Order: sequence, then C-alpha cells, then structure tokens
Amino acid sequence: MSNMIVMKNYCFLLLLLSLENFNAQKVYTENVSSRADVKVYVETVESRADLLVYIENVSSRATGNEGIWYFENVSSRADKSIYFENVASRADLKICFTDVKSRAGWKNASKKSLMY
Repeated sequence: MSNMIVMKNYCFLLLLLSLENFNAQKVYTENVSSRADVKVYVETVESRADLLVYIENVSSRATGNEGIWYFENVSSRADKSIYFENVASRADLKICFTDVKSRAGWKNASKKSLMY
C-alpha cells in the first residue's frame, strides 16, 4: 500500500514539473522559418505589438507566458523556437522589446496560445 502512495506522489510531482516548464519562455532563434514554432515580427511601436517582451539574462527568471524571455543558445533547451520575419504580414506574432520588466505582457490576448 505504501508503494502505491509513493508512486502516486511521484507521478503528481512529474506532472507539476512538466506544467511548470510548459509555460516557460525560453526561446531559441531559428535561421529557417520552417523550423520555427512561431514566426515573429519586431515592431518599433508598442501599440502595434501583440506582446511586449523583456529580455531576461538569467534562464530561471524566464517563466510564465507573460513576455519575459530568455534566449537559449541550444535549441534542445528552449521551449519555443522563433524565426524573426522581415515582413509583418508573414508573422504569427508581433512583438516590441521593452527595457522595463514590469511593462512586459500581452496586448493581444488572443495570440497568447502561440507561446504555450
């Protein structure tokens, strides 16, 4: 009976860990658009962006789906791969970078599922 409890606790822990990483915003930049999960266009004006992105320099601080990104050097460590488009109409998501962490976040919530 105690083995069953241990196994249930272990499964529950694995589930929690997988959900935590599921929302993480560790991104990898692809050189080819067909390899990317999301095609991104960088806007210079915040009001035209779907998402305001703050770049974090520490991997562990880039959690949640709120526009705080950490750029990974290795694709296997990233949760999402992105490709930077030069034309807005070809992009799935329009972002604007911000230097203020508290300003990061979604302007267009309907696009939020792209980064899950």
